[in-house]
Formats: sequence, structure tokens, C-alpha cells
Amino acid sequence: MISMRNGYLTAAIIGWFWAFTIAIIVAVIMSFSTGDPFRPSFWSSLVLGLGVGLTTLFFRDKRLLSLAFSVVAVIVSLAGFGAILVGENVSPTMLIVANVLFAIFTAWPLLVILDSLVPGPVDKHEFEEAVIRFLTGFGYIFFTTIVLVPFYVMVMTSLKNQQELLQNPLDFTIDLSKGLGLFRSYFELFGDFGFGSYLWTSFYVSVITVFITLAFSIPGAYAVARLRFRGRAAFGRSILLIYMVPMIVLALPIYIVFSMTGLRNTILGIVLIYPVTTIPVALYMLQGYFRGLPAEVEEAGLMDGLSRLAVIWKITLPLALPALASVSLYVFMIAWNEFLLALMLLDDPSKFTLTRGVASLNSSEVPRQHLMAGAVIATLPIMALFLGLERFMTKGLTAGSVKG
Repeated sequence: MISMRNGYLTAAIIGWFWAFTIAIIVAVIMSFSTGDPFRPSFWSSLVLGLGVGLTTLFFRDKRLLSLAFSVVAVIVSLAGFGAILVGENVSPTMLIVANVLFAIFTAWPLLVILDSLVPGPVDKHEFEEAVIRFLTGFGYIFFTTIVLVPFYVMVMTSLKNQQELLQNPLDFTIDLSKGLGLFRSYFELFGDFGFGSYLWTSFYVSVITVFITLAFSIPGAYAVARLRFRGRAAFGRSILLIYMVPMIVLALPIYIVFSMTGLRNTILGIVLIYPVTTIPVALYMLQGYFRGLPAEVEEAGLMDGLSRLAVIWKITLPLALPALASVSLYVFMIAWNEFLLALMLLDDPSKFTLTRGVASLNSSEVPRQHLMAGAVIATLPIMALFLGLERFMTKGLTAGSVKG
């Protein structure tokens, strides 16, 4: 019986899995970018993946292997047995392009993934290194694809007109000759649907939510982390219990109370309720960070005559800036993307937040490209903010996780 820790068997299995994964990805990308039908072939991917996987055990030159495998993939595809199959009306050029992409993105990464393997038996370390590299590469490709493909479809749909969508809803190519006419849906959203107002409302509501959340969570988290009082441990452990109750369960009581107090359909009501959903997680994040700060620094400040509030303001908060930036970004994202409460409490279009405004486009009377354009407008600002400040968020989330 052949052990799994055998270079031949491991290379063959990983080669097939990787080849079939790449075949699926290339077929999806080619279909979306050209509008033509492409599909992966299971059996051809199996044979080609086994072949290139085993070849990597003996041949380590990335360029030559990619070139040789590209030639083989093209010849096989022209014979009708390629890893990427196409419909009847697809040109041979596109078929060749698809299979060359398949060959390059199969052979080159496999040489990296299987670099630790040798023909015959391999030790545990070499086997695990190959498997970990494969799983890492597969994870990158899989999660990148499931994020980028829907976003690509959303953007391409927003750049089309109603006639093009009705003619072929699955064609995600665009006509660049239209120039600025491609962005007609966006111009109409801001000119006819008031999306500028929705953007501004979401922005200042999110900013106010951040300030209110920090105003309550900083002293609360500091008290849990530093002060001694009855019930402190129980409070610290129960901070996140509110998230065990689904918001949909609280929707009716909130709606009734806000209606009775006149807060429904007001920005004030939104500003009051949003921090309720963000303060617990902010408290939890900050109290863990405050516990990780050296208490000796604060004690020195107290011995120098500073009050407890002065110590927090002059010593603790400057040291906690990474955590504060992380919490602020996280709270801003929650408030920006919140939909259920906005849908339930806001009826006046002049007071809609961005998510509520996008939902109002989901109607048979509004063309689909406008809905997609609204979704893009709602996504891009928060995506840019996250990518720009991601290092602060990562540092803030990890800081304080280990007491130091």
C-alpha cells in the first residue's frame, strides 16, 4: 500500500486539485470578461494536473515548464480535449488564451507548492509543507474570487443601460467607446435620487455614533480593567451577552417605543439607537487593551498628584491610540453598513441613510443598473477606509490580547 507521504502520490493529488481549481477560476474570469461561454473540464484537468504535478518532481525551471505546459494545453484544447472548453461561437483565439492562462497559473504555482517534494518517500515535514502551501494558495484564490467576482458583476452591471441588460443579462463586458456615458447611472443617482444626501447622512451619523460610543466605552472599559468594585468580573464577562439576542427580536419593541416618543423617522432616533449596538463590542475591545497597559505608569501619575481622570486623559489614552483607532474604524463600519434599524425607523427619503437609500432602489420601477450603482457607491467609501486604515485595525485588535 502506497503511503500518502510519497512524493509521487502527493504531487499527483495536489496537481489535480490545483489544476481543476485553476480551470474553474479561468473559466469564470473568461466568461465574465468576454461574455462568451467557458467551462472547465473535469477529466482533462485531472490528466493535465496529474502530469504537471509529477513533472515538477523532476523539472524545476518555472519558465520552461510553464512554456512547455502551455504548448501542451493549447494543442490538447485545439483537439477538443482541453481543460477549458468553450461554446460553438467562441473564437479559437479566445480558446487559446484561456488554456494558456490555465497552463501558466497551474504550472508556475505548482512548482512553488511542491518545491519540498522529491520522488519516492518523503518525511513528515516535507509532506506537511507541500500540503500547507497548497491550502494557503487555494485559500487565497478561493476567498479572493468569491469577493471580487460579485463586486465585478456589480460594477459592470452599473455601467450598462436597460437595453443591454434586457438583451443579455449575463454579459458583463462593457463598451468603452461610450466614454462618460458609462457612468450615466451614477449621474442619475446623484441628480435624480438624492444620493448625495444619503452619503452625507450616513457619514455624519456614523461619525456621531463613533464619538458617542467612545464617550461611553472608554470610561466603562477603564473601570472594568483598572478599578475594583462589586460585580466587576461578572460585568466584564457579560459585556457581549446583548449580541445573543437577535436584533430582529428587538425590532418590534424599538419600533413601538420610538413611535410613542416621536423618535421614529428622525435622525436623532437613529443616533440614539446605533450606539446601543456598538458600545458593547467597543467596551470589550478596549477593556482587553487597557488590561495590557502597564499599571505602573498610571500609578506614577497618581503619585505625582494627577487625578484619575487626568491620568486617563494624559497617560492612558495616548498609550491606547492604536486601540482607539481600531475601535473607531470598527464602529464607523458598523454604523455605515447598518440596515435593519434604518429600514424600520426611517420613512422620509430626505432622512435616509445610504443603506436605506440603496434598499429603496430595489423596485420594479427602478432599473437594475441604478441599484447596482447605488451598491457600488455604498461599498467603495468603506472599502477605501478599511484598506487605508487596516494596519491600525489589526494592531488595535491584537494589542492587549496578551498581557504585557
